[in-house]
Amino acid sequence: MRIATGKVVDGRIVVEGVVLEEDATVTVLSHENDESFELSPEQEAKLLVAIGEADRGEVITGDELLENLRHPT
Repeated sequence: MRIATGKVVDGRIVVEGVVLEEDATVTVLSHENDESFELSPEQEAKLLVAIGEADRGEVITGDELLENLRHPT
C-alpha cells in the first residue's frame, strides 16, 4: 500500500512522482477545503503500524473481515 497526494487537473487526478500500474485500483479520499483531521500521537502510531502490516502483505480478505465483525473473538 502506498499513500500519495495529488491534485485534480481538468477533471483528472494527477499524482506526480508516483508510478501506478495500468488498471491499478485506487481509493480516493477527498476533503472539503475547510475540512481536516488530526491524529493523536497514539492514533498516528497505530496507523503507521497498520500501514506497515499492509506493506508486508499481512492482510485479510473482505470475507474474513466481515466474519470477524460478525463473530469477534
